[in-house]
Amino acid sequence: MRPGTPVSARSSWLVRPLIVLWLLVFSTLTLAAGSPVKSPNDNNDYRYLTLDNGLRVLLVSSPGADRAAASMNVAVGSGDDPADREGLAHFLEHMLFLGTEKYPDPGEYQQFIKSHGGSHNAFTAFQDTNYFFDIQADYLEPALDRFAQQFAAPLFTADLVDRERQAVHSEYSAKQKEDGRRFYSVKKAIANPDHSFSQFAVGNLTTLANTEERPLRPDLIRFWRNHYSANLMTLAVTGPQSLDQLEAMVRGRFAAIENRGLQPRHYSTPLYPEELLPAKVTAEALKDVRNLTLSFPIPSQRDEYRNKPASYVANLLGHEGPGSLFDVLKRAGLVDSLSAGSGMDDGQQATLEISMALTPAGLDRQQDILKLTFDYINLVREAGVTRQRFDEARRLSQIDFRFREKSDPVHDVMRLSGQLQHVAPEDVLQAPWMMESYSPEAYQAILDRLTEDNVLVSLLVPQPELATPRLTRWYEAAFEVTPLDPRALEGDTPLTSQLALPEPNPFIPDDLEMVAGRTMAQPERLGEDGGMALWYARDTRFGTPKANVYVSLRSPETRASARNNVLTQLLVDAVNTNLNAWAYPAQLAGLDYSVYTHLRGITIRVGGYSDKLHTLMTRILGQLANPDISEQRFAIARQNLIDSLRNKSHERPVAQTSEFIQNALIEGAWQTDARLKAASSITLEELRTFAQAFTRQLDPVMLAHGNLTEASALNIARQVEAVVLRNSERVEVARSGVRELPPGETDVLLDVDHPDTGYSLYMQGRDTGFAERAAYRLLGQIISSPFYEEIRTRRQLGYIVYATPFEMLETPALGFIVQSPGASAAEIDAAVRDFSQQFEKTLSSLDDAALTREKQAVISQLLEQDRRLGDISGRYWREIDRSATDFSSREKLAEAVKRVSAKDLLATFRRSVLERDRSLKVTTSREAEGNEEVVRQLTGRETVSSS
Repeated sequence: MRPGTPVSARSSWLVRPLIVLWLLVFSTLTLAAGSPVKSPNDNNDYRYLTLDNGLRVLLVSSPGADRAAASMNVAVGSGDDPADREGLAHFLEHMLFLGTEKYPDPGEYQQFIKSHGGSHNAFTAFQDTNYFFDIQADYLEPALDRFAQQFAAPLFTADLVDRERQAVHSEYSAKQKEDGRRFYSVKKAIANPDHSFSQFAVGNLTTLANTEERPLRPDLIRFWRNHYSANLMTLAVTGPQSLDQLEAMVRGRFAAIENRGLQPRHYSTPLYPEELLPAKVTAEALKDVRNLTLSFPIPSQRDEYRNKPASYVANLLGHEGPGSLFDVLKRAGLVDSLSAGSGMDDGQQATLEISMALTPAGLDRQQDILKLTFDYINLVREAGVTRQRFDEARRLSQIDFRFREKSDPVHDVMRLSGQLQHVAPEDVLQAPWMMESYSPEAYQAILDRLTEDNVLVSLLVPQPELATPRLTRWYEAAFEVTPLDPRALEGDTPLTSQLALPEPNPFIPDDLEMVAGRTMAQPERLGEDGGMALWYARDTRFGTPKANVYVSLRSPETRASARNNVLTQLLVDAVNTNLNAWAYPAQLAGLDYSVYTHLRGITIRVGGYSDKLHTLMTRILGQLANPDISEQRFAIARQNLIDSLRNKSHERPVAQTSEFIQNALIEGAWQTDARLKAASSITLEELRTFAQAFTRQLDPVMLAHGNLTEASALNIARQVEAVVLRNSERVEVARSGVRELPPGETDVLLDVDHPDTGYSLYMQGRDTGFAERAAYRLLGQIISSPFYEEIRTRRQLGYIVYATPFEMLETPALGFIVQSPGASAAEIDAAVRDFSQQFEKTLSSLDDAALTREKQAVISQLLEQDRRLGDISGRYWREIDRSATDFSSREKLAEAVKRVSAKDLLATFRRSVLERDRSLKVTTSREAEGNEEVVRQLTGRETVSSS
């Protein structure tokens, strides 16, 4: 099971542990009225209040915070769309940004947020629409003034209606060939037509038609008045200001939103037609994927958040330890991943889903997989419900809440505003971690729904054999629905005897004390243990008994060729596969790890509670030193890699153009075609030989950071030496650079089968010095909003439009990215050139106050406060990688930003943007020729100089 699955075996209540003593303290915590229950590790102050207009608000005072954020959740979504105006809720989300009575300029809100170091966005879901922003903390009040106006007094300017429906259509077109969207359209097509889930949610020029007979603006205003109401809204605001100050900012502004006394829509219609289940739907994928999903209708779980019976069941079904459904299927070579968790929940009904990525062999043995899945469900039903498992899960969950670290303010407010719609105010902080009562009857009630006659089996594969295919209306995804015989899903398989329920978790931490000593200002080098550079930093500033350890094994083998690059990936797959079942309980218990490839070799990262971190690291090192690479796993891994490389041709056009730039210019990176050719011919024996050769010559480096003593760091270093480095020769593996573009503009045209045109213009700096990097960072900051406003909002060239710093390995650059459903590459380039000419005047007239404001926006992002141990660990590790071991790169870059003059900025703009003195323009077409000669020329160039 992988992270990201809702209410899955690694999420929500599994968000890990509390010790019995703390459990007692935690459970008796009481806070002042109007404040939610918070973690003992949380130093924020909270206040819940309801405004006179019924708007519910959660205020978060975060002392000393450098950023502020707000999110408004409206209990209205695509499920509220009129049947003859599909996509209207989404269209309304777009229009709310474009001017209000107090701030009528359609680009003013975005420009204000961007100019003060912030960002903003929104999303429309089935029952909710969420609007959010973050910003430098000092500018929260004026930002809230603009934000509140969007809900109190939007203009819905007539001239912008037709323009913005083009943007919605561009969004639809940009994702028209994405398998996720296509399969979602299949799910809608087979849903109950009387349930609004069956409707098209995005909208396009057809559903949002704007004609004299049926003008769109009156329908938009009518929808807003009939659905948006203060009593359906929940607001979360965070900043360093006091609770009284935050309340003063909110009350007057958001009280202006009208309370129309509306009620959220309730759903009583079944999600699926009564006659549908059990059934199987087979849908065509464009990518090389093989996904199998079992979806079971169950009652809504919204009111069950305190006990989470569906989560208890999903945790067992999605477990990955020895004997689990996933472990047995993976060892048999039938699946590559498995997750279990809640799917849709409309407040009346929900789904519990088990999803698997099949191997080619698994695709041929679907029936065996389905039978084994029901065998495992039966095993859970018969013996999985125990008090011991509940107690363990609750301990893990509450330890995690006890030592909860802060997250980004904007993510916090998005989560909180959404949860306020469904949980009691006092529970809004702790709701994801709550498991109050052992509820065997509720668990069994969920399990009773997971039967052979109450399931929708979905299969997503390329080129399926469909006897009577149908096409979804807007995405033209081919699919077929066939009935299932429940009796055919019953009975044991040859694998059934291997199934087993999870054993007690041996990784639950016992020692959660903080190590003695002050937090160190930066890592110190402890010498070279066996030739390995060892960096150590004790860090207990967040009060969490956690640590992160990185070990990089840099090998000259990895970047010697595209073939070696592929071999390194396959070696890492073998290591991760061999670790998975054993290490899964460690991940449930608050430890996490990753073994991944990079330009110079392989890195091992282990993090989480420091108590048993060394045990996990030792096991990983052993696997890397002596990997067990079976013929079965090699064949699966190689096919997965081939599939993923082929699938790159189905990515969005701008994803392909941007990847081409990176692969062409970064030393040690390889174009997809070269890697695909290598992957197609590599043998098992070759991989086994490479695995032995990989560790013969190494340039190792290690970082130990967090709740660790110096002695612990040295002990782990000795483990690395004993297990991996004992027979290795020490060599130096230089860091990769970015190749310097030739003078002028280099043009590349990619052959991409997509209705949209992709356009990426990469404009490279002259050197990697801080002054040059600062100029490009600042230029990207200043040009971003005007570029978006002109190319996306005014000209309507596409939905995916942005200008951004395009820095790679400290080589500065500016990027202009556009994906257009209607314009050609030449038309996009003409528009970009026209914008650039006009923007020169804007930049030339930039006054000192505006320049200072934009500089501060960049500096605030560079020097943003650390909120989690992992933020600091990652920054230290990046500094070690670039040999910047005074650990002050971001401070130096911030100082360089301060020194950029208006004259410097204008000169950089003219040279880079107007003259395109070192630029690479990559566009897409359905009729492009090969680019081998351009790639050969680029890969033969020297790297950009350091100064």
